[in-house]
Amino acid sequence: MRSRNPVFSRRGFSRDNGYAGFNAAPQAGGPAVATQGNPYAQGTQGNPYAQPADNPYAQNPYAQQDLQYGTPPQAPATTGRMTMDDVVIRTGSTLGVLVVAAALAWALLPVDDANIGRSYGIGIGAALIGMVLALVQSFKRKASPALILSYAAFEGVFLGVVSSVVDNRIADGAAMQAVIGTMAVFAGVLIAYKAGWIRVNRRFYGFVMAAALGFVFLMMVNLLFAVFGGGDGLGFRSGALGVVFGIVGVILGACFLALDFKQVEDGLSYGAPREEAWLAAFGLTLTLVWIYLEFLRLIAILNSND
Repeated sequence: MRSRNPVFSRRGFSRDNGYAGFNAAPQAGGPAVATQGNPYAQGTQGNPYAQPADNPYAQNPYAQQDLQYGTPPQAPATTGRMTMDDVVIRTGSTLGVLVVAAALAWALLPVDDANIGRSYGIGIGAALIGMVLALVQSFKRKASPALILSYAAFEGVFLGVVSSVVDNRIADGAAMQAVIGTMAVFAGVLIAYKAGWIRVNRRFYGFVMAAALGFVFLMMVNLLFAVFGGGDGLGFRSGALGVVFGIVGVILGACFLALDFKQVEDGLSYGAPREEAWLAAFGLTLTLVWIYLEFLRLIAILNSND
C-alpha cells in the first residue's frame, strides 16, 4: 500500500512494492511471506540486518568464549530499528521547527496595507522553496534530516504569513481555530485507528486515492480558470461550494492520516531502520499541513460570507 506521501513508499514502510501488509501480520519464521518483499522482515533471506535464528553466537563473536567460562551469552541486540519513540521525537522536532518559523514570520512580516505585498511575496517564495525541498526529499533513497528540517522552516514561513493575513484581515482568531481543528482531527483519527474503527485495507486505500485524485484535478482546473479568467475560477473555493470542498479537503486529510498511521505501524512491525523515522515525521508533517490549510481556508470562506 502506498500512501499519498511518497516518502512512505520507501523500504521498511511496506511489506512489498504494492500494498503494505494489509491483512497480513509479520510472520515470525515465515520467510515465504515476510522476507520476499520486505528487506527488514524477520528472517535472514531478505533482511540484511537480521541474524540467523539458529545461531546464538552470530551477533557476539565472544559468545562461545563467554559460555565456556560460565558467562551467559547476551541477548541479540535490537538497536538500529525504528521505534515509536523515534517517530514521536522526529515528528515533534519537525513540527517544532515549522511552528517556530511560522511564529517568526507572523511577528517579523507585517500584513498591513503598506507591507502586505512584500510579506505575501516572501510567503509565496518560501512556499515554492518548501515545495521543491519536499519533492527532492520525496525522491531521495534515504532520509535527510537537514532537508526535512529546511522544508519545515520554509513551510513555516509560508504558513505564518498566510495565517497572519487570514487572522488579521479576514477572521480574528482563525489561526488558533485552525490549529485546534487540526489537533482534533489528528487525535480523533488516532483514537479511531487504534480502536479499530478505521480499517485501512485495499478498498479503503483505493477509495481515498480515487477521491484525492478527483479533488486535486478539480482544484487544478479551478486554478487555471482563476488565472486566465480572474476571480475564483469555477467557484470551488468560495461561497457554499467552497465550504463543501473545504469539508471534503479536511475529510481527505483525515483519511490520509489513517494511511500514514498504517504505514508507520508497518514500518515498526517490519523493523525499518531508525533513520527512516525522519521519513515518518516528514510524511505526517505534510498531511498535518494539508489539514491546517484546509481548516484555515474553510474558516476564511465562512467569515467572508458573513
